[in-house]
Amino acid sequence: MRSPQPHRSGGDIQQHFHSTVSVQKLKRFNSLILVFRFAAFCFSLASAVFMLTNSRGSDSLHWYNFDAFRYVFIANAIVAIYSLFEMAASVWEISRNATLFPEICQVWFDFGHDQVFAYLVMSANTAGTELARTLKDTCTNNKAFCVQSDIAIILGFAGFLFLSISSLFSGFRVVCFIINGSRFHV
Repeated sequence: MRSPQPHRSGGDIQQHFHSTVSVQKLKRFNSLILVFRFAAFCFSLASAVFMLTNSRGSDSLHWYNFDAFRYVFIANAIVAIYSLFEMAASVWEISRNATLFPEICQVWFDFGHDQVFAYLVMSANTAGTELARTLKDTCTNNKAFCVQSDIAIILGFAGFLFLSISSLFSGFRVVCFIINGSRFHV
């Protein structure tokens, strides 16, 4: 590492020095975020696929006839796409030791979108749960439709759980950036 040279104005150049232990902690932290984002992706994608394939025949119920089930499908599909993008950004950050966007933009982008999409998928699955509860009388004739709807909603709630954990980690990164000027407390 080069020694800091004084500026022409007489000040010192600030260089960020990270020990190998700090770099390993940062990679471990980013790998943990990647695991939670992967879990959110898997559960949200599974929920969207379960809801999309929830039709049994021409005379039975279809998911697209119910607004709440359409909302469940769309919200989980959006969260799956967002989680896929965030996984790619995490892999980029782990492999290159740099963020995809400038650091200040990256920490606020991650935190803000994690919050928005977590609330989106939570509200969609809550609406789907209420509709599923009101359809219990109909489920005597279309048991498979109701069971598959319940499974899609449960998978969506699991996706919300992992997305909210990712949101906690991205919130930690925002706080570290505000306090230290870096996305990770070193």
